[in-house]
Amino acid sequence: MREPRNRVVQVRRFGGSEQLEIVNAPLPTARRGEVRVRVLASSVEYTDVVIRRHLYPQTMCRRPPFVIGYDVVGQIDQLGDNVGRFQLGDRVADMTVLGSNATYRTLRADRLTRVPAGVDAAEAAALILSWTTAYQLLHRAGRVQPGQRMLVQGAAGAVGQALLVLGRQAGLELWGTARGTHAGLIREFGATPIDYQREHFTRVLPGGFDIVFDGIGQDGYGRSLAALKRGGLLCAYGYTAGVQAQRRMLTILMWLACQYLQSLWQRLSGDKRTIVYSINVMRARHPAWFREDLGRLLGLLVSRAIRPRVAGGSASMRSSRRTAVSSRAVSMASSSCVRSSSLDANWVLLSGGRGPTPTNARDVSGQCQRGSLPCRRLTRCTVLR
Repeated sequence: MREPRNRVVQVRRFGGSEQLEIVNAPLPTARRGEVRVRVLASSVEYTDVVIRRHLYPQTMCRRPPFVIGYDVVGQIDQLGDNVGRFQLGDRVADMTVLGSNATYRTLRADRLTRVPAGVDAAEAAALILSWTTAYQLLHRAGRVQPGQRMLVQGAAGAVGQALLVLGRQAGLELWGTARGTHAGLIREFGATPIDYQREHFTRVLPGGFDIVFDGIGQDGYGRSLAALKRGGLLCAYGYTAGVQAQRRMLTILMWLACQYLQSLWQRLSGDKRTIVYSINVMRARHPAWFREDLGRLLGLLVSRAIRPRVAGGSASMRSSRRTAVSSRAVSMASSSCVRSSSLDANWVLLSGGRGPTPTNARDVSGQCQRGSLPCRRLTRCTVLR
């Protein structure tokens, strides 16, 4: 029997999407305390764009070539020694930061979360980064309480949508900034839309918001702080406004250091507070929280308390994906992969695609629309990032 082939998406050098390539790689072997999985779904995130441009602090010491892929849902096909909690055939999820855009990969067994039977692999993969980030921002960092008034910057994005859905379930009053064209989407999540191109969100609520979640960092979060009431809390979790082509890693690190020092000063002054959140830092400090929170989100997905609306793709494609899931299935989100694009939907690639290999969100969208790739379209999706 021929050994299965391991295909990976590799960054050959730092730069644009043209630096991505699909290559054959050795089939990994599970070592002690590890499992090997056949990858069922692995997301392509906006964070991947930052990583391949060498602007992500978590991977600053890595040098190409390396395999990208921030998260993974896979089926165990090999067990290493001293692995007791799992069996062959179990489906598991993990946040890996790198290495998961592959056919096969190994994972540490003590970091895995079990994926319930019947859950769509792509939907499960969508929860790992975006939705776990949103859940921890609300309940671990923000410690929100029912009735609080919450503002979400970039509410139409992946984490933004998750914050609105989970915030509504937590009993919060919701506002969200987005382009005017996304106002209907924001309303569907139970929030009041704010067109940031036409309205000054700092003046929307005269008394100020109790809590603001900001993954953009425009003006060093200055306007988000201005929108808070006295004693309010800013949860800063991203810096997409600062990720520009001419930026370098040192600039990003200096900027992040300034935000951290600013948050310390505000804690001492007692006027308004800032928390700088990182899902990786929180996982390193509290590894059990990550498994607990992702497990809770998977439970919500099972009960359909969080529900993606899936459209497009033939019935045969959906059937084949359930029974013989693609080894190169990728959940792709337009709003977070390429923020400057005009893409309006998320895509899931299915197996058997022909034609040119897509290298970024715009390429994927175009090939899906032309029919040169077998895809499912996920419109106004509340779970896929």
